[in-house]
Amino acid sequence: MYGVSGTGSVVGEEWGARAARSRALAVLRVRGRALGLAVLPAAVAVVLYAGGVTGHFTGPGWDAARWVVTVLAVLTLLAATAVGLVVARARPAATPTVELAETAAPDLYRLVRDLADRLDVPAPSAIALTPDCDSWLEDRTHRAHRAHLGPHPAVGGAGDGAPVLVIGSPFLWWMRVGELRAVLAPVVAGTGPAAHPDIAAARRFVRGLDAAVAVPGTPGLDPLRRLGAHGVGQVARVLLRACRGHAAEMERGVAAAGSERAQAVDYGVRIVAQEQVGLAYAGWDRLLTRVALPAWRMGRWPAKLDAGVVSALTELSRRDRLADGFSSRLGERPACDLLEEPGAVDEATSLLAARLFHGGPAEPGPDWSPVEWSQYPEEVVDRKWRTDAARLHQVLDGLGLSGSAADRDAAADDGPTLTRVIAHLALERPAGPGAVPLDVEDRDGAADPADTDTGIGIGTGEDLPLPAAHHDDEAHPEADGEAHTDDEVLGEADDEDPVNPAAEALAGALSALLAREEAAREARVAAATTLTTAAASDSPDKTDRGEKADRADRSGGASPVVVSGPDGPLPLFPLQPPRSGRDLLADHVTAMVCCAAVDTAEAAPGLDWLDGPALLVGGERAVDLGPRVLALVEDGDPEPLRAWLARTGVRPEKPVRLV
Repeated sequence: MYGVSGTGSVVGEEWGARAARSRALAVLRVRGRALGLAVLPAAVAVVLYAGGVTGHFTGPGWDAARWVVTVLAVLTLLAATAVGLVVARARPAATPTVELAETAAPDLYRLVRDLADRLDVPAPSAIALTPDCDSWLEDRTHRAHRAHLGPHPAVGGAGDGAPVLVIGSPFLWWMRVGELRAVLAPVVAGTGPAAHPDIAAARRFVRGLDAAVAVPGTPGLDPLRRLGAHGVGQVARVLLRACRGHAAEMERGVAAAGSERAQAVDYGVRIVAQEQVGLAYAGWDRLLTRVALPAWRMGRWPAKLDAGVVSALTELSRRDRLADGFSSRLGERPACDLLEEPGAVDEATSLLAARLFHGGPAEPGPDWSPVEWSQYPEEVVDRKWRTDAARLHQVLDGLGLSGSAADRDAAADDGPTLTRVIAHLALERPAGPGAVPLDVEDRDGAADPADTDTGIGIGTGEDLPLPAAHHDDEAHPEADGEAHTDDEVLGEADDEDPVNPAAEALAGALSALLAREEAAREARVAAATTLTTAAASDSPDKTDRGEKADRADRSGGASPVVVSGPDGPLPLFPLQPPRSGRDLLADHVTAMVCCAAVDTAEAAPGLDWLDGPALLVGGERAVDLGPRVLALVEDGDPEPLRAWLARTGVRPEKPVRLV
């Protein structure tokens, strides 16, 4: 094929490289056709004028044709020039990353340099970290990127045209040095095809078109310029559709060539390392959705997320027999030892993760401060519970009490007690043979406490393969009412009257209050951003303003426009959809129960690496609280919860301490 002789990886590598170059030429042909179409009226005008000079095209008709074609040629050339300038000057999207200088990671740079030498490819121009479980090469040769990020010293003496190697930060903490080298081998091998002139030119053209499509959305354009930008964007969109398939096949060819070339480097280790990639991804997802997200919602960001993923996966190894043996690798040298200051790098990537996945500020502040894992139970878990409990009683103050006369008499003091919450949500149960069983374990869908999620890590966590954040809800939809995504059950729930009207009203009021709080928080962020922007624009020192912009770019900062989202400024990659009213109510009732347990019984807030905030009763996790809270919220049945309170020694009539 393609005249290549030989067998094995040489054939595959040569085939992939040739296929990539062929597709790159196809992309460049699209560019050539567009250029030819732009100069076609000018060429026709030249022919008409040449015919007039030589006496072949004479007469009034030919004169009129020359004028019409000349005007058309001028307009077409002006439009083509405008499109070309926009495509060339538009800034391609760059992934927000944490830049790693060679002085901060000399051993890592040496590893990548040696790897490039073994693969016989150019070394990347620099190394950057991203808070994600992936690695890739990113071209940052555009003048806008060079102006903001500055020139990078090449890893192995390569020129500025070499791409940047972006490494997922969880890999550095979970993987061993040999595993990281094996995982990076096919990625670094991609610098060979990337250096080919045709492939590099095709990539620049596609990135320019992609950036030009986004130009109309640039803030600060006047109406006339925005209208012109829309026209340029339409042209760029047409060209992008024409070369999209060729560009995709070109990238597949580059990936195939890199993979085949990398088979000569640590192939056996790479097979084992790929298992660690999947495990690290699952642990990272669980850590973000169950552990980091509650802290981000409280205005705190865990400063050691990468170290936390090691604890999460070690805990998984202890619980799950499928992961047995993974923790034995921890005796080998971790890849984070290749960094000079792993703690500082971990803190920088943790802050960037909060910005990407939650929409937090780019820099720490009074309302956005770091938290260490040792302080997480007190600074995040306990504070979250008491904040939710205070919000719940604030809503109850607006709604008033409902329930049976006995419950209202028990909650007559109207203080911040758990009895007051139970009195509002409890329904009067009919006595006799038709009564609902009081044992919560007999309820359908609530037999397994790990199948419910009330926000405090009530699941047992045994034999968990670390599923995605919503795996539990999908596995047992009947355990969570409207919270799951089954369309049939949702339709049935909409058609039927609510089982507990008091819970429905309370959930709606909680949702409205949270929406108002989030709107007020967004307004504060917008006001602070406006003041910062105004101060920067009023600064007389343009160099200082440029340096501030550079610092914002290096930290992953985007435009200062604040976009509304479920958790404040819209994150680039939101972790979870907005929670339903019933989920919010279950979270708040659970928080109230936990506050009462901490204040009146021997309970304490804790952290579970797989399930997040957890309630510790007598040093053990309370794994059976969630179904009992759901019985109260969904069915209005307080007896299972009261039995749990009595067994654990919690006194619901005692007021709790709120924030």
